[in-house]
Amino acid sequence: MRFLKSLGLAAAFAASVLAAPASAQSALQDILSQGVLKVGTTGDWNPMTVRDPASNTFKGYDIDVMTQLAADLGVELEFVPTDWKTLVNGVVAGNYHMTGSASISPARMKAAGFSDSYIAVEILPFTTDDKVDGFSGWESINASNVKVATTLGTSFEGMVREWFPDAEITVVEAPARGFQEVLSGRADVFVTSNIEGATLLTKFPNLRQIEIDAPRAPTPIAMLMPQDDQVWINYVNSWIELKKAQGFFETTAAKWGL
Repeated sequence: MRFLKSLGLAAAFAASVLAAPASAQSALQDILSQGVLKVGTTGDWNPMTVRDPASNTFKGYDIDVMTQLAADLGVELEFVPTDWKTLVNGVVAGNYHMTGSASISPARMKAAGFSDSYIAVEILPFTTDDKVDGFSGWESINASNVKVATTLGTSFEGMVREWFPDAEITVVEAPARGFQEVLSGRADVFVTSNIEGATLLTKFPNLRQIEIDAPRAPTPIAMLMPQDDQVWINYVNSWIELKKAQGFFETTAAKWGL
């Protein structure tokens, strides 16, 4: 009886396996068979990814990283323009195999996977030189007479809403950026990473970092990837580990002043 019962369970299991749909092919197999790695990038995060409108080409830290990944895969590289509010959706929909650098956040983790981190950022507040004396510390920004600008869909949007509930929040949609609202005088403050902040201070002499006790939200940066594609995630994570050991990320960061 036990043998017959076991045989019946085995048969039922086999039938269920045969009836189940075939598992989806990993992005890794798709990339290798098609010969193309598709990467979503916004082109508006200097010096990580910057798009040249005249030539429709990209440059930056992310671009160098993805170029090397494609070379090591032995495939062509195709950048797919996207924006911050649709960055995750593009991965989920299969518009690209991965993205360039993005901050790891619980909201994004609900829908997409992440690679291992290879660089980190921390967040700082900025204003213009004519307003900088009016601020001292993070709490001075959280006031009803202060306009804080941010870009829709970025991690910064959630931060400013949480940190400055008493301030007036202005949200702009890409390709507009929060810092442009401050430069134009339509807002008083924006927050961004130390990475982008250093670049903006060099590019715009009238921008100033607000004096604070310490940066906020130290955040690891990684590539967004399909959440259920562990084969592809494992490949990229092993590649990151290898490139760290070879000093690639350190050299690339130095090239872009990071």
